[in-house]
Amino acid sequence: QVHVEESGGGSAPAGGSLRLSCTTSGWPLDDPFDDYAMGWFRQAPGKKREGVAGVSFSGESQYYADAVDGRFTISRNNAKNMVYLQMNSLKPAETGMYYCAAAPFGTRWRGLDPGVFTHWGQGTQVTVSS
Repeated sequence: QVHVEESGGGSAPAGGSLRLSCTTSGWPLDDPFDDYAMGWFRQAPGKKREGVAGVSFSGESQYYADAVDGRFTISRNNAKNMVYLQMNSLKPAETGMYYCAAAPFGTRWRGLDPGVFTHWGQGTQVTVSS
């Protein structure tokens, strides 16, 4: 059974940085990690979950929400089955739970629609203070 777990959340001042990690495991041999695009999402209290960044199967292509483009960087290490999100110049409005998720090959994952992603972690809290 595939397991997804986020870490690295915490508190940061406005303008600060945090690096989130996503550790995955349990991928079947015939359905490995690198058959999945990976994404990071966030959800603020009382708001819908929104896509933040996505990375292709090989890691060569990245996609970002307009709000974070130029400040956040997503990457993956297929040898370690891990995904990362470097977040710089954080803003208080970016406080919320951050989730890592996997989208199967053949899905329209580039739009960062949460409904396309099938394997989710429990999230890690990010709090940005003003």
